[in-house]
Amino acid sequence: MTTPAQDAPLVFPSVAFRPLRLLVVCVVLTALAILAAGYTGHIFFGVFFGVGLGLGLLNALLVRRAVESITAEDHPLKKKMAINSATRLLVITAVALAVAIGFKAHGGIAVLFGLAIFQALLVLSTSLPVLKKIRKDGLDVQGTPDTSGTESKD
Repeated sequence: MTTPAQDAPLVFPSVAFRPLRLLVVCVVLTALAILAAGYTGHIFFGVFFGVGLGLGLLNALLVRRAVESITAEDHPLKKKMAINSATRLLVITAVALAVAIGFKAHGGIAVLFGLAIFQALLVLSTSLPVLKKIRKDGLDVQGTPDTSGTESKD
């Protein structure tokens, strides 16, 4: 008998998530955006871009906290993580859209750009260390059981 997806245990691989490094990158990108936007006469565009980066970092930190608390339970469920993710994304999206619409005349749309750029930064910052390790050490799959259903012919 199989377990329904919503009742299946929640398993996350360890990820190279470095929030302090991301914070520094966000601060630097915000400063550059404010300088560039100030040069063109639209300084608030740079400020709102930084707000978007900050919202993205807040989301990433909340994801980490949720994963740690949910996976610490005896029987973590995917359904609980899905509800947590949906709620968190709904709130962050609502805040970003409220800022974008409320400050439309002052470049509030930059909040959405900041969120999008942060997601790209997050993917790069977590995948590059893994790719470097794979390139250096290769895929170390020795000692893992053969799950293909056939025996190896060594």
